Amino acid sequence: MSFDLVLFGGTGDLAWRKLLPALFQAWRHGSIPNDARIIGVARDSLSNDDYRALIASRLDVVESDKRPSTEEFTRFASLLHYLRMDLTATPDYERLAHMLRERDAQTVVLYLATAPNLFTTACEQLGAVGLNTPRTRVVLEKPLGHDLASNRDINAAVRRVFDEWQIFRIDHYLGKPSVQNLLALRFGNALFEPLWRRETIGSVEITIAEQLGVAKRGAFYESTGALRDMVQNHALQLLCAIAMEPPINAHADAIRDEKLKVLRSLVPWSPITLTRDVVRGQYTAGTLGGEQVPGYRQEAGVAPDSRTETFVALRAEIANWRWAGVPFYIRTGKRMAAHEAHIAVNFRPAPHPIYRTPLGMSNRLVIHLQPRDGLALHLFSAGSNKRGARAADVQSLAPVQLDLDFDTRFGKERVGAYERLLLDVIAGRLNLFVRADEQEAAWRWIEPIMQSWQESDEGPRPYPAGSWGPSAASALVARDGNTWMEEC
Repeated sequence: MSFDLVLFGGTGDLAWRKLLPALFQAWRHGSIPNDARIIGVARDSLSNDDYRALIASRLDVVESDKRPSTEEFTRFASLLHYLRMDLTATPDYERLAHMLRERDAQTVVLYLATAPNLFTTACEQLGAVGLNTPRTRVVLEKPLGHDLASNRDINAAVRRVFDEWQIFRIDHYLGKPSVQNLLALRFGNALFEPLWRRETIGSVEITIAEQLGVAKRGAFYESTGALRDMVQNHALQLLCAIAMEPPINAHADAIRDEKLKVLRSLVPWSPITLTRDVVRGQYTAGTLGGEQVPGYRQEAGVAPDSRTETFVALRAEIANWRWAGVPFYIRTGKRMAAHEAHIAVNFRPAPHPIYRTPLGMSNRLVIHLQPRDGLALHLFSAGSNKRGARAADVQSLAPVQLDLDFDTRFGKERVGAYERLLLDVIAGRLNLFVRADEQEAAWRWIEPIMQSWQESDEGPRPYPAGSWGPSAASALVARDGNTWMEEC
């Protein structure tokens, strides 16, 4: 199948850090044919050779096993082309349309890796020059708006030009092998489904911790913050994967219908829960990896009196028969103690314990998302099996762990998140992409949090870089006896 991929924002940070390395890996693995065409679009005045040299210099800094050799890049570079465009100028879109019609590829992918405020203009212009045919797909990067109203406006504008089946809203967490393994764990095995309910699960914890700060993205982060950047999309999509009902089949809308039910079942916020169940913080200067790092307000592009949150912890509940009364905890932040993303499913204690179990511990299933990919099942075993054990230990249990490392089991050369998603766009598979009504439901749920912060005199709580965030976050789970602040 011949295809053209037009990368709007082709010289930007996302393009050279994520998209072009992913496209190179797909080509290296034989998933992209040699007659494909990748067209970078930006305002810079570059020739095709200039653009290829720019991308070559960027690929020099990716992980060593993903870095092309000189011979490989020479062959891959033949796919790369460049077109200078002003995304507000109609004649430039006409030049792009002419370039695409000359080749007449079977599939055209238009990837908008630009600022969200350009999505509406770009889609209107693409429609005006006839680049919205049935063979066209458009990819929208997050954030899709900054609140519910702007999200609706963007989606309405895009849908005036493209049909829903042509629109691919990316959440790169859904492309991670670990998240796909989560769905396979739930719906490909009979083992856990009978236990996947409020009678046996006491709580669920979702942690997305980053050691990095905002780096050069301070100005962007100032208008975004952790709630918009991570909770509205990544964290809530993970919550949906854990909490959704089994879909009737593996088709895109069957899966997305079930996710939407979860988002619509989230208990709305009240003045009491907004105060009691939400914590925000902002990192200050601290030590990470033995090095001093600046605080958020000292980062480039950040206001010296900024109230933007770099940490969020919250407690959510789902009002349905499966999950009523089970707390779901979400924690995400920058400049935290570790680079770690995982989901911990905490099971309830045995209804009639005949053994002594370690204080404060329970059976847990930990789904590791990054940097490692795997499952760890925390169980108890007889504590008297060691030599020299006392008679009193006969009725005591000790923790044991069953560990499945997917990286070891399946190898490191699995398809990465952006590679998987890009290949799905080319193939027209929507399973791992977010539907408009999902986005709206997520924005509707978090918007009261944003409004309460705007109206509050109290800003985010400071926490030193290299910590696990505000200690107040542990209070959210203290009454449920969990280990929220522990590293899994």
